[in-house]
Amino acid sequence: MSWKLAFSANAFLRCSLPEAARRIRAAGYAGIEILADVPHAWPVFLLEEQKQAIRRALAENGLAISNVNAFMMNAVADARQPYWHPSWIEPDRHYRQVRIDHTLRALSLAKELGAPSISTEPGGPLEPGQAWQEALDLFLESLAPVAEQAERLGVQLLVEPEPGLLLETAAQFEEFMDRVASPAVGLNCDIGHFFCVGEDPAEVIRRLARYIRHVHLEDIPSDRRHQHLIPGEGAISFLSVFEALYEIGYRGWVTVELYPYLDNPDHAARTAFERIQPLLAKFKS
Repeated sequence: MSWKLAFSANAFLRCSLPEAARRIRAAGYAGIEILADVPHAWPVFLLEEQKQAIRRALAENGLAISNVNAFMMNAVADARQPYWHPSWIEPDRHYRQVRIDHTLRALSLAKELGAPSISTEPGGPLEPGQAWQEALDLFLESLAPVAEQAERLGVQLLVEPEPGLLLETAAQFEEFMDRVASPAVGLNCDIGHFFCVGEDPAEVIRRLARYIRHVHLEDIPSDRRHQHLIPGEGAISFLSVFEALYEIGYRGWVTVELYPYLDNPDHAARTAFERIQPLLAKFKS
């Protein structure tokens, strides 16, 4: 079995998306995760000429799109946390609608560029006094029309559990999926995020196998702080992760996500590739 290895462009925020594509290909990757945010591909301001430039850069570098990352919303610049807000569970329905509209635009962008999926946040952080079940109800309500559009477009809408947000654990994700009717909704399985909340990523993969449509890969420190590290520099057993992916028959994209390495993304991308490739080779058939 051979997995497709990609790198997320969110580590290359100090250059254009076409330049990021060139450098990601130079590091050895076959795919790129596109960031639907500034400065790369914020959908609301993305002109047709810019979309053409993205298509041209992908073709020139022989890259496929693994996923469109619609999780981050730096363009809004919410002072609380620019990745998480506006969230799906904001108490202000107008601000909540900003997240909904952004995700709809990201789905359209994915369709135009030929991407198989987009990823989004798992509900956002709970507001003071907000009950978990109440927030889950609101998340499901907000997500429903977006899931319908994902079905119409044929693009997967992938929810990514994250420490500190509504859905953090495998059990919480299962409870969420038990109430989702749309076949377009699935899991962006971020290995490090599950490790951060005390779970074994390999066991999570086996448990949530039927939902996994895309995988994010990064290492995490042994104290389980949410800090993305280059694989091999933290405490995650990547051999066990790939063994689990092999067992469940996963054949999709594995995208390395190392957004903290803005100062030297080329080194992070190359080093991760050099460390992961020997592990992947063990499972080639």
